[in-house]
Amino acid sequence: MPNGDAQTFSWHLDTELDDESFGLHGRKLFFIIALFSILLVFTTLFICGRWLCRRHGLLPTTFDSIHAAPPLPQGLDADAIKKLPIILHQAPPSGPSRTAEETECCICLSKFNDGEKLKVLPGCDHCFHCECVDMWLMNHSNCPLCRASLKLNSSLPMILIEEPPIRSYNL
Repeated sequence: MPNGDAQTFSWHLDTELDDESFGLHGRKLFFIIALFSILLVFTTLFICGRWLCRRHGLLPTTFDSIHAAPPLPQGLDADAIKKLPIILHQAPPSGPSRTAEETECCICLSKFNDGEKLKVLPGCDHCFHCECVDMWLMNHSNCPLCRASLKLNSSLPMILIEEPPIRSYNL
């Protein structure tokens, strides 16, 4: 709605921008030249420093050697894994409650069935399915449950034991 009190704005396009308003004079020009010179000196020093370090063998020369993956942790060798004792799982008589550690494989999380072959790790006596613990031990040299280091003796039996180790169950 037009109102008599409202002011109208008129745009003046007839004025042109002159080059003097964008000019660099005096201090502005000095500071821009000084900043550019400092930047150029530091860039030159950085490039010369890298070249000298590479020449004296302090820096790798290729991109691949900078970002090379760290070596993978070594597991046990196949002979040491085969020497681990194997038992047949037998559920203890009903009565005392068993912990989950004693009834299931913590690698695949499935329960131990009667008559299944289980490998017992020396030192901690934790049991696992043979296939599960074999894959684990190819890449690691410790127990997957308690992380105890496996120091194998050559005197460990390689035979199938008929009865599981005796464990005491506290109520």
